[in-house]
Amino acid sequence: MEYRTLGYSGLRVSALTMGTFTFGGRGPFGMVGSQGVPEARRLVDLCIDHGVNVFDTANMYSSGLSEEILGEVLEGRRGEVLVTSKARMRTGPGPNDEGTSRFHLIRECERSLKRLRTDCIDIYYIHEWDGTTPVEEKLAALDTLVTQGKVRYIGCSNYSGWQVMKSLAASDRDRRARFVTQQIHYTLEAREAEYELLPLSVDQGLGVLVWSPLAAGLLTGKHRRGQTAEGSRQAAGWTEPPIRDPERLWDIVEVLVKIGAARGVSAAQIALAWLLTRPAISSLVVGGRTEAQFLDNFGAVGLTLTEDEKARLNAVSRAPYIYPYWHQGNFATGRFSQADWALHRDYQT
Repeated sequence: MEYRTLGYSGLRVSALTMGTFTFGGRGPFGMVGSQGVPEARRLVDLCIDHGVNVFDTANMYSSGLSEEILGEVLEGRRGEVLVTSKARMRTGPGPNDEGTSRFHLIRECERSLKRLRTDCIDIYYIHEWDGTTPVEEKLAALDTLVTQGKVRYIGCSNYSGWQVMKSLAASDRDRRARFVTQQIHYTLEAREAEYELLPLSVDQGLGVLVWSPLAAGLLTGKHRRGQTAEGSRQAAGWTEPPIRDPERLWDIVEVLVKIGAARGVSAAQIALAWLLTRPAISSLVVGGRTEAQFLDNFGAVGLTLTEDEKARLNAVSRAPYIYPYWHQGNFATGRFSQADWALHRDYQT
């Protein structure tokens, strides 16, 4: 396993994180997976044996059951690994059962601690932007949790660039705990994060964890043009992430499959290996229903893509060079920082 430093922190995280989205199977999460304690224990053991040291969950995954299962499975070895969780999404019918108010965040953190059977969450994410709660209130609540020792590091997830920067500026101004990471959706198919979120992460020292790095299995090669794999979440009606250009998706999959076949590895390994080359990436959150899926994912760590392979992947997947970036690419390259190059490098060829 490879370990990377998480942003401007001293924390070292494995290049692959185990996602527990499939634990529990309560409600709509049953379309993805429904592992109970025995199955979860077997997969967690496998990940630990292969050097994974980060386990990701959230309070709303299977209405808290994912946290309960992870807490039970990790009992007695909690100090060996890092546990991350999230809050913001609706957890009940009441008016304060969602959002980032001080009331909601502190209550949900304390509930998560009980379900996880731990005294502290290593990384606590705001799961989604909340435009109705002042950022000062949200960050003060998170700072309280850090000061109390209930949370070690904080991060955000699914924010836009201006929302991240507004939060960071408020933390810096008020001398409160600062985000050290963001968890985002980023794949060969979905490269929008390159416009703002990756350059921002380089500039501001945020480590990036990527959720659903295989686009919910669409980049594994098991789905092909006009063919949905039986038993998959898509076959069960799962619709995330949205695919705006299906033909482009299948063009990307074809290139992944061809490169993988030439290297004797899976398309999934090529897709993950590409992500691990990208700026600011600290870890990829991978999930799975079987040991075989995790073992295949582990093969991506240490897999080095050639410049030709990266160029082929970039050619089939690169996002449009939108304004103001094309203008900057024409006139500003001589004064670019490393943060600027996080986007522009793929267009200056």
